[in-house]
Amino acid sequence: MTDQQTARIAMVTLDCAEVAPSAEFWSALLGWEVAASSEDYAMLTSPDGGPALGLGRVDDHQPPSWPDTGHKQFHLDLAVNDLDAMAARAVELGATLADPQPGETWRVLIDPAGHPFCLTDAANWG
Repeated sequence: MTDQQTARIAMVTLDCAEVAPSAEFWSALLGWEVAASSEDYAMLTSPDGGPALGLGRVDDHQPPSWPDTGHKQFHLDLAVNDLDAMAARAVELGATLADPQPGETWRVLIDPAGHPFCLTDAANWG
């Protein structure tokens, strides 16, 4: 074993045009607390102490495209117990169902700021 330093993911931050609607959406969808919030930035914390989710206001924010048009991006994959129920809940909170969909075991949605994210069956993630 070496003495190389390693890092851990402390937070993933998503850019957005408006912080408040994004913070409200992600807080409600994940069930996480909004630990800090201003016009320019919000941080949501996980009840299990895992990495936080940051939301930062960026002037002239341009959401990524779905499907990917060649401009590489990352997105969140969320494990859920009931795929259809959680997709319906996400839409109720302000997400939209993306088109096209990749198959039966995943749902791709777009958050209110335009970020794609995926829901998948939690049983597949052990």
